[in-house]
Amino acid sequence: MSDVFPLAFLAALYPTLLAATTVMLMLPRPKRLLLGYLFGAALTSITLGLLIVFTLQDSGLVSTTQNQLGPGADLVLGGIALVVAFVLLTGRDERLTERRRARKAAKKTGEPPRWQQALGRGSARTTFAVGALLTLPGATYIAALNRIADDDLSVPATVATILVFNLIMLMLLELPLVGYTLAPEWTPRAVARFRETLSRRGRTWAIRGAAIIGVLLVVRGVLTLLA
Repeated sequence: MSDVFPLAFLAALYPTLLAATTVMLMLPRPKRLLLGYLFGAALTSITLGLLIVFTLQDSGLVSTTQNQLGPGADLVLGGIALVVAFVLLTGRDERLTERRRARKAAKKTGEPPRWQQALGRGSARTTFAVGALLTLPGATYIAALNRIADDDLSVPATVATILVFNLIMLMLLELPLVGYTLAPEWTPRAVARFRETLSRRGRTWAIRGAAIIGVLLVVRGVLTLLA
């Protein structure tokens, strides 16, 4: 089970969550918006996580595929992480972004996605709905749920593990909320500094993090296959 929680930090970098958090931090009354989104995201993520794990355990799929799926999942996730690191390192994502901007300019439509427009309305009720609708299990979360099902834990331990995983995965929403609650004057300045630092060094952090996670997962998958 110890290998599940590192995946939670990778899942925390889900692009939609990053974008939504950034948008809400730039709007008036970000605390209420973040809280609404967090409740909606947690409701969907935890509910689906429990359903998936208990369905896997009850179906018997875990026991029949445990040996093959473990290293396979490591290799796939590790490969994805290395591809992400390569794309960021070579700047291919920037070229893709530029092409998307060019297509939008050609269509003469500069409107953001509908979910960003909904967040921009500044309602906690709206952010709850957006968070609930957008927080569907990604590949990293599904791989972690499979590992939790593999461990065949007791019901309380399974529930606790999924709750802790989501606590880590949603930390981009939780950390600003803690800051706004405990240090309401300092937090806005810290958020502004973080955005500035992220704009300068975020790509480097992402490349290093994805590369390290990718190498570790691939190495473990290969060692498991050879064992």
